[in-house]
Amino acid sequence: MSFTTDESRWSDVWLAATARGTTICGDFLAATALALALQGAGAGGLAVSGLLLAATLPLVVLAPLAGRLADRTDSRTLLVTIGFGQAAICALLAVVEQPVLVVGLVALLACGLAVTQPCLAALLPAMVRPADLPRASAISQTAVSLGALGGPVLAGLLVGQFGTRVPLLLDAATYLALVVAGLLLRTRRGGRRSAASHTAAASSEAAAGGSQAASGSQAASGSQATSGGVTTPGGTEINWRLRRDPLMLVMVVSTAVVIAAIGGINVIEVFFIRETLQGSPTTYGLVSAAWMAGMLPGTWLAVRLARRLDDDGALVRGVLATLAVCSLMVLLAATVPAAGVLVPLWLVGGAANGGDNVFANLLTARRVPEAMRARAYASYGAAVQGGSMAGFLIGGALLAVVPPRPLIAGAGVVGLLVVLGFVPVVARAVRRSSLADARVAGRQAADAPADGRADRGAPRSSAGLATSGRPAEPAPAAGATVGPWLSASHARESGTSSS
Repeated sequence: MSFTTDESRWSDVWLAATARGTTICGDFLAATALALALQGAGAGGLAVSGLLLAATLPLVVLAPLAGRLADRTDSRTLLVTIGFGQAAICALLAVVEQPVLVVGLVALLACGLAVTQPCLAALLPAMVRPADLPRASAISQTAVSLGALGGPVLAGLLVGQFGTRVPLLLDAATYLALVVAGLLLRTRRGGRRSAASHTAAASSEAAAGGSQAASGSQAASGSQATSGGVTTPGGTEINWRLRRDPLMLVMVVSTAVVIAAIGGINVIEVFFIRETLQGSPTTYGLVSAAWMAGMLPGTWLAVRLARRLDDDGALVRGVLATLAVCSLMVLLAATVPAAGVLVPLWLVGGAANGGDNVFANLLTARRVPEAMRARAYASYGAAVQGGSMAGFLIGGALLAVVPPRPLIAGAGVVGLLVVLGFVPVVARAVRRSSLADARVAGRQAADAPADGRADRGAPRSSAGLATSGRPAEPAPAAGATVGPWLSASHARESGTSSS
């Protein structure tokens, strides 16, 4: 995870972003095509929710195993192997017609996504210096948004002309981008490679006696390597736990609960647009794309705002505020007289979703040690997808007895109530985190004279984190942003990217 030139760093960032955007385009293309096919065949809400559950459940159930696998296995091996496998699965989806086989193949495809998503998310902070992370994340998020923007539009056009086979074959081709990225990326992490890199960095730091030169070397490598056992808010750097970090925990839980409240919109939307509002398949694709279109400016705007947020607690409040905006847009969607009026609402909701991704990604990169970052992203993704899954089940079941419009209104109201309920919870978590950070800083200050590192000036939570102190600020000319991943699921409110 070291670099010789800035060009090699940024070529990796652009390569990974291109591969990610290409596969996301294929994912959204296939998901939209399958949803339209089910609705056109006369399937009800439960059938659509069942398909979405097949694409979501593996991301939740396999998260602990997938995160460890991504941390312990060479990233090149994972991307190449799983990329080929997912391309083959999509090719099979294009030729099978039995609903049971379709659902099974979609679930198998999601098993691969459960591994590649945290793998790619954890690679990004390893590609660049901490100060460059917002800009690199912005590039990645922009690629994801463009891919997700194009997928539904292409689906709306292609399904009407060719049915579902052509979109699914295109999805199979997009997964080959993962193979190309795995072969060409210079940055690699996971397994013995990460362990060796971490040990070498720690040894180099010890030999330098905590000098500024050693700190500069760590910044150039893109991670603040520390010796094993340094305490962080979530435990030691070799034993970090989500439940021990109050800010990360409240961010994950609040996001998951709000998504559970409003995630049913993903099942309801196709029936609301096609049947209640009498929209065409092309209109459905355009409305779906509007959410992702809003994420593009929302992401860049949120990064500029994040530069003014001087602590991690402010980032968590930012997450809560963006979730409130998403819920409000869902509530207002229930009042529209025509499908086209959904476009401006979805643009605003997408902008808020982009901001949510910015704040969550910065918080995770700052507070989680590098060696366990894939596990943290997998845990966050599992919570988000779990919330989406609950929303799919609730939305699909209620759609059988309640018309789409009141269901959408109810989802927005519940989402806003959940956000309000979490306001005091976030306030308590910020206070707890401040006390925990103070204790960590005190222990590190007490230990510093004994090991000769009194002058390091490391901020709280420094063990293996991507950034320290304030959120990393991009160069003024970068116009930087930070993106997810975090997952990008087809549940748009999730702030994640998956199938």
